[in-house]
Amino acid sequence: MEQNIFQLQFAMDTFYFLICGALVMWMAAGFSMLEAGLVRAKNTTEILTKNVALYAIACMMYLFIGYDIMYDGGVFLSGIETLAPEQVLADFSAREGGFNGAAIYSAAADFFFQVVFVATAMSIVSGAVAERMKLWAFLTFAVLLTGIIYPMEGSWTWGGDAVFGLYTLSELGFSDFAGSGIVHMAGAAAALAGVLLLGPRQGKYSADGRINAIPGSNLPLATLGTFILWMGWFGFNGGSVLKLGDISSSHSVAMVFLNTNAAAAAGAFSALIFAKIRFKKADLTMVLNGALAGLVVITAEPSTPTPLQATLFGALAGVVVVLSITYLDKLRIDDPVGAISVHGVVGLLGLLLVPLTNSSSTLIGQLIGAGTIFVWVFSSSFLVWFALKKLVGIRVSAEEEYEGVDKSDCGMEAYPEFTLG
Repeated sequence: MEQNIFQLQFAMDTFYFLICGALVMWMAAGFSMLEAGLVRAKNTTEILTKNVALYAIACMMYLFIGYDIMYDGGVFLSGIETLAPEQVLADFSAREGGFNGAAIYSAAADFFFQVVFVATAMSIVSGAVAERMKLWAFLTFAVLLTGIIYPMEGSWTWGGDAVFGLYTLSELGFSDFAGSGIVHMAGAAAALAGVLLLGPRQGKYSADGRINAIPGSNLPLATLGTFILWMGWFGFNGGSVLKLGDISSSHSVAMVFLNTNAAAAAGAFSALIFAKIRFKKADLTMVLNGALAGLVVITAEPSTPTPLQATLFGALAGVVVVLSITYLDKLRIDDPVGAISVHGVVGLLGLLLVPLTNSSSTLIGQLIGAGTIFVWVFSSSFLVWFALKKLVGIRVSAEEEYEGVDKSDCGMEAYPEFTLG
């Protein structure tokens, strides 16, 4: 009887993991649509190519070496046979005391759930460097981020390894439930390093200090992308509960879904209100980024806040992201989609809010963890971007940027019937 219960929970938890992983994979479509809508028409094909290619690269690099670095359990190098379910059942049969209700699922499902997180981190970089970066320089960077840089910081956080053998973040009180820092802030740190070396788009900032708006080509597409991301985020946060097959875990999953949705809604609405107060207009792009900011802020800890607390956290994130986007513009840091603000600044905010509802974390631990992630990812990414800049160049020519990178990189346009001449 107990063995039958074990097999049933194994099936339920594995299936839940796979469904949540598929939802997170669907976020790749959300990033693609969001970025395609927020760039100019002449750069749409290239941004879509980047998103498809980076997902493929992330899946291969994490399979080859990334998973092994992060969890000392590489699928590709160790052999798929190590994931055989027969071994799981044999381990259960030999276990003293029998089944104890622990999280149990296929290691293959765990790998699939982890690999889509890697792709998410790289997708954040894509939008920030859009419209002026060379396609192949970007893809080369994707190989190193998904294969080495992200897995290294992941091994110190979710992997539980000591940071260069010096200290263990979990022992300091660091907690990041689903990746506000580990995934989102890490992606933003890599993006910031690239943007600083890349420089702003032509015409974005005038010599007299003026900031010139460069509108996106398709706001309906950007809105669709935001809703796709909103939906996929339920898998992102919900799957991080790691199991479903008992009453306590099922309730935790339900609370995570509820709080994730509440934070996103509050983020969108607070950004709308704050944009109206600040700019005298209901700025749709700020609303979209506000919803994403609410999702990012609650990702650090969606299981312990009450729904009211989750709503307040999301509302705070919506205001912060508007302030951050405008402030980065004043610093002449050109981020076409607001990725550094949404995922970086708000990702840090999410980490700092965790101790308010999770007593197992500490503010000092959160700060050290955030600092460790940022310093590692930013510095290593900066070195890679700098090497690429010196060796092959990372920015397209002024002529290619003026004409659009669709023609120079991809040889085709997303909207050819709208081209004059």
